[in-house]
Amino acid sequence: MPGEDRVKSNPMDTIAEAIPPSALSLSGPWVLLAALLVLLYHHIAVKLVTDWAELPDFSHGFLIPFFAAFLLWDKRVQLRNTVIAPSWGGVWMVALGLFELLLGVFGADLFLQRTSFVLLAAGVVWTLLGRAMLGRVKFVLLVLLLAIPLPTILFNQITFPLQLLASRFASDLLPLAGVPVLREGNVIQLPAMQLEVAEACSGIRSLMSLFTVAVIYGYFLERITWRRLVLAVASLPIAVTANVARIFGTGLCVQYWDPDKAMGFFHEFSGWLMFLVSLVCLYLVHRAMALVVRERRPTA
Repeated sequence: MPGEDRVKSNPMDTIAEAIPPSALSLSGPWVLLAALLVLLYHHIAVKLVTDWAELPDFSHGFLIPFFAAFLLWDKRVQLRNTVIAPSWGGVWMVALGLFELLLGVFGADLFLQRTSFVLLAAGVVWTLLGRAMLGRVKFVLLVLLLAIPLPTILFNQITFPLQLLASRFASDLLPLAGVPVLREGNVIQLPAMQLEVAEACSGIRSLMSLFTVAVIYGYFLERITWRRLVLAVASLPIAVTANVARIFGTGLCVQYWDPDKAMGFFHEFSGWLMFLVSLVCLYLVHRAMALVVRERRPTA
């Protein structure tokens, strides 16, 4: 019969048609899956929240769960209308996530343990809900990575060059303001005292925080993907420049005001001030992009 060829279809297509988009409910299997994830990751999550509270460099992590939850809520219509098509294609990702978790547990590596959750979650979504659903939530999963502190080796590889960079630029600027300096590595010798650009003053804290804020800012106030990427990338040099300005200002206060006040009140206050200035610079970059695109747009 001519119609018999049309009756035959892929088994996965049949499953996709049988499961309506609204099938995302807290039924028994979903509750069991959630319980298994809690069992696997509850101690890892507790340690992660503790690190957010105790490590100032990663305190921005408290923002990420709320932002991720908002992203899911904001995409609720798209998620509801996405056809659910379970696929075996995501099983390899589930297996890789579990392997990374075991590797992190037996190797006592918190970074591997934490990132394994994102990989495992992606695999579960792909396997149970389909590749189309994974495409809908991929940005949410990537955002979760912002909440995970960098491994110590990588953190040190970033921090020390930032210390040297900030020290060099500040020591080049201070003589222009009449302050003689002698720099040795990350130590700036001023006439009144020795100014050390320690790890906490490397700018890594403002860099990571500003990058996270730039991602959130771009999502809320910009709809074009490439502009969001520009904002995120622009946050890095802005944060480095702001930190250099902070060290430069501290050197000026040491020389022309009071060393104790410069290393006390001004040092703490300038951190908040420079972060606010960085936010203003981020806004100016956004406005500049909008103006450039508007000028290049052809007129009728």
